[in-house]
Amino acid sequence: MPEKAIIEILKTIGEDPEREGLVETPKRVVESMKHLYSGYKEDPKRHLKKQFVMNDYNGMVVMKNIELYSMCEHHLLPFTGICHICYIPNGKVFGASKLARLMEGYARRAQIQERLTKQIADAIEEAGAKGVMVIIEAKHHCMCSRGVGKQNSVMVTSDVRGAFKQNYETRMEGLALIKM
Repeated sequence: MPEKAIIEILKTIGEDPEREGLVETPKRVVESMKHLYSGYKEDPKRHLKKQFVMNDYNGMVVMKNIELYSMCEHHLLPFTGICHICYIPNGKVFGASKLARLMEGYARRAQIQERLTKQIADAIEEAGAKGVMVIIEAKHHCMCSRGVGKQNSVMVTSDVRGAFKQNYETRMEGLALIKM
């Protein structure tokens, strides 16, 4: 039972799992973990299957400042921040919420930021976009609460594909739209 593992952890850190405030903690932790790691129960790419025909749209689509909450696979501590997704449609566009749902599906797993960035870009590219740019800015709580103890550090990762990689002006336009 997962609750027994949490009881053992509480004992290991010197707590009394029978103490009034901790009696229900193992159950709450297990429920919390089910939510934090719910991305394993889905295929995030499924969110991109529904697309809308827009043959006459030649611009970029930018979804920026998507709140990000994920768990570092090395310490099982959170990393939090924002994700920006920019893509160039190829005759079809994704629903706005679908980009956030895609990110969330991959974020709700034990992760590293670099892989998360790549998984999002892979999925959008595979779904047919002419170009994709994903940028994640995140604070890693394993660096804040333990180890090096750097409170204000932010890690930035990016993955640039297709038209964004091939054309400097296109990439700069995407970055400018993200910074707006």
